[in-house]
Amino acid sequence: MRLLPREEKFYHLFQKQVEIISEAARLLLDGVRSGNSRLAGAATEISVLEHKGDEVIHEVFYRLNQTFITPIDPEDIHSIASALDNVLDGIEDTSHRLVSYRIDPIPPVMVTLAELVEACAKSMKCALAALEKNEGTQEHCIEINRLENEADRIGRSAVVDLLNNEKDPIRVIKLKEIYDYFEQTVDACEDVADVVQNVVVKNS
Repeated sequence: MRLLPREEKFYHLFQKQVEIISEAARLLLDGVRSGNSRLAGAATEISVLEHKGDEVIHEVFYRLNQTFITPIDPEDIHSIASALDNVLDGIEDTSHRLVSYRIDPIPPVMVTLAELVEACAKSMKCALAALEKNEGTQEHCIEINRLENEADRIGRSAVVDLLNNEKDPIRVIKLKEIYDYFEQTVDACEDVADVVQNVVVKNS
């Protein structure tokens, strides 16, 4: 019997954050699929979600400072929370650039990249649920790594095609920057997977 029970609320907060991320990823995908007519509204909704995500992260850090016994090492809780925060920031930054730069038409490859971001969000949700239950996380983390490699391949190919075929230098600059933001967002998803795997190894 534990005289000082562990505070398990952190897992609930991680799941809450990844649900916010999943909704933001869905909105980003819906926006790029629908074009500029929907994108501005989606970006506004994503911005609201980003603020909600910040509140969740602040609660994680507050509880971390107040809790004596945590389910995993405090530095690991901090690392997971920070990595999740970076994913949501990446989605928000990407949607903001898409609206600000008024990309029209939106290249089909951006739809594909948004699909990969959404797929990463689903796998992150599964990985964190498995971590809480002390079940296997490797399958989900490997899938995130695969999605990140796919995003890298698609993004690099898109940039090569852009530089070879786009004649408008301003459009080149705009599109390349947005591709970079997509890449950074998927990289942030991979960071979440890496942190989760490190936690599992440390506690095995």
